[in-house]
Amino acid sequence: MMMNKFRGLMIGMLCLLAVRMAAQDKERPNIIFIMSDDHARQAMSIYGHPIGKVAPTPNIDRIGEEGAVFYNNYCCNSISGPSRAAILTGKHSHKNGFMQNSNKAFDGSQQTLPKILQANGYETAIIGKWHLVSKPTGFDHWMILNDQGDYYNPYFITESDTTRHYGYVTDLITEYCEDWLDNREGKGVKPFFLMMHHKAAHRNWVPAERHYHLYENTEFPVPDTYFDDYSTRYAAGLQEMNIYRDMYEGHDLKMVTGIDSDTLLYDPWPHAFLQTMTDDEQKRFFEAYRDRNNKFYERKRTPKEVAEWKYQRYLQDYMATIASVDESVGEILDYLERTGLDENTIVVYTTDQGFYLGEHGWFDKRFMYEESFCMPMVMSWKGQIAPGTKVDALTQNIDFAPTFLDMCGIDVPEDMQGVSFKSMVETGETPDNWRSSLYYHYYEFPGFHSVRAHYGVKMGNYKLIHFYKDDKWELFNLSEDPSELHNIYGEAGTDGIIDTLKTELKRLQSEYDVPEYLCK
Repeated sequence: MMMNKFRGLMIGMLCLLAVRMAAQDKERPNIIFIMSDDHARQAMSIYGHPIGKVAPTPNIDRIGEEGAVFYNNYCCNSISGPSRAAILTGKHSHKNGFMQNSNKAFDGSQQTLPKILQANGYETAIIGKWHLVSKPTGFDHWMILNDQGDYYNPYFITESDTTRHYGYVTDLITEYCEDWLDNREGKGVKPFFLMMHHKAAHRNWVPAERHYHLYENTEFPVPDTYFDDYSTRYAAGLQEMNIYRDMYEGHDLKMVTGIDSDTLLYDPWPHAFLQTMTDDEQKRFFEAYRDRNNKFYERKRTPKEVAEWKYQRYLQDYMATIASVDESVGEILDYLERTGLDENTIVVYTTDQGFYLGEHGWFDKRFMYEESFCMPMVMSWKGQIAPGTKVDALTQNIDFAPTFLDMCGIDVPEDMQGVSFKSMVETGETPDNWRSSLYYHYYEFPGFHSVRAHYGVKMGNYKLIHFYKDDKWELFNLSEDPSELHNIYGEAGTDGIIDTLKTELKRLQSEYDVPEYLCK
């Protein structure tokens, strides 16, 4: 009899505990972390840039209008894989081991954000771009693109197989994310963490068919620095990422061999473009671009005119791929409202780093200059982040993991190098002890686009960069030279600020435990 009473008591206690845990899980926020690839801040209309005004992003803006906009958010290493590894671990590249894009796989055995969330009762998933070579770990569900992925009819890799899926990649990722939300195993029981990671707007910027003509007749504002001569800056003149010199005219710019041609000019990766399309899709593609390509050959153009034409083609295609991403964001926001999940879901939109849209004549990223160093980000959390919140403090992608954990009521591991900015988005105020400087380190040289390895510090109105393999220094006064055209390192009157920044640089390298051999 006593044993039965004891069993009854234990069952009752366990039921009460289960009810309390379920209630706690309902109170804990869900997180949808939407990250696109190579989405420049200039191409998000909420930031007020002329490009964004010409080609607005109303759905991405909606997140910022309903929550917070980050104005000084930066990456620690401006290239895809390393940025993703920093986000997963909350650590700089030298600590998480993924310092450059290569065949070396990310070490999935180490501590990561999804693993910690999973251990604390969250259901986790990643759908879309991974680009870390290794198999994802810490996820209850994963469905990732093969390598960079393809815009049309891409292959998706899962635990069980690799299968080609027919459709446009941005639309497919959106569809599969909604499917997972509808059918996940922990629905109604566990909170979720979903990493919705788009391929767009990565090179070579192939729009969805519905957007082939979207910006066909749009003239985008040409940056003042488009014909930069790179004087005073050592590494800027050695790069290979110039739009009018280095872009592949077929692969990147969709240019053909002549009037009424259905043959692209140079395409080094045909398998990543036309060969992924069906025959009918290829025909519709060439037909959509025919009139524009014919017009290019209607008259002779000066080299300057060709350079400007290439810029317009680049922006027209780039912004058309962004249009699909913005539609995807709108679809997810509508889904959350339709299902009631918007009441307790943190929504984040960002990209893996910044990107050049013609500034200095460039595309791509990698440099510590503002356009590629800066990561645009907007975040909403109903009832917790007030609409119209502005975050001006220096934040970095190593801060994402600590912040998400903090928002979920989970202790942040001491070895994470980032810091939670939860209080800033909730109060709109910067703590007195918040960081006043940022450390950056790019390793991939020799490498694609020939950007020299460098590290640097941003503090106040100044930025100090060291291209350390060649021992070349650059110093910029961002208040007087926001486009970073004039390197003032070594000029009269700069000794004091150089000493201050070098001291801060050494302090950050010591704080983050950067090995000396990686700085040579």
